[in-house]
Amino acid sequence: MPEHDPPATRFWLADEWAAQLTHVMESMTGEAPSVTYAPYELSPAELDPNQNELIWWEQRFSSGPEAIAWIGAATKSWEEIGNRVLKSAGVDDGDQETIRSTYFEIVNQALSGVAGALSKRARRETSCLEGREAPPSSIDLKSYSFEIFLGELAIPVLTVFSKSIEDLGETPVETSQPTAALPPASTSSGEADQKAHAIDLLLDVELPVSVSFGRAQLALKDVIKLTTGSIIELNRSVSEPVEVIVNNCVIARGEVVVVEGNFGVRIRQVISRQERLRTLT
Repeated sequence: MPEHDPPATRFWLADEWAAQLTHVMESMTGEAPSVTYAPYELSPAELDPNQNELIWWEQRFSSGPEAIAWIGAATKSWEEIGNRVLKSAGVDDGDQETIRSTYFEIVNQALSGVAGALSKRARRETSCLEGREAPPSSIDLKSYSFEIFLGELAIPVLTVFSKSIEDLGETPVETSQPTAALPPASTSSGEADQKAHAIDLLLDVELPVSVSFGRAQLALKDVIKLTTGSIIELNRSVSEPVEVIVNNCVIARGEVVVVEGNFGVRIRQVISRQERLRTLT
């Protein structure tokens, strides 16, 4: 961790990234690494898109246009991480592209965990948007040098956070308290028409809806072994309700029904906002 103990909120995002890296690496390799970090000053050369030593992954989050994280790794680092994961899955001769894509999969899984932490901290649903290979936009952003220790081996990785997520304060939990009845505020007809028009625009927004019958966690080596006819045991019994998921968030639970030969779900429970936030973890 940092050499000088900072205030509890100052390095919260770096702490979360370290925790997510540890979790994902352990689940993929079977080894529990230790992860340390320290503040780091980027150089212009490290952000040069024409340099070949570092590859950068830019991850945007749905909480705002400036909510971005960048992960940078030298060739030796991403090859070591990708190879470790592949070897734990029984793949000893992965080509360069396979190793590279495996490394990016580790990064994306850890960043998904960071998105869940952002959701809990801001008490607003946050997800990862489509990422891309791109360096940070400035050397003045908050940067850290991480080291992933696997035994005696130290694997360095650079991480950069935009100010909007680095400085994100923790939103207090809303508590319901009785309030005195207030007279309705007077609103002009023009303001009312504008609000109604804004709501009408939102009603046309399309959101992905899916139904979850259950989940399972498998090691990568077990996933590779899956073939036609393989059975995966889920974490939900046949008597438990299924989950209705909208935009990666559980919003209701219900039972499976058949309607004119098609599967459907009859809603039995619409969950609260607080519980929706818990399902993001």
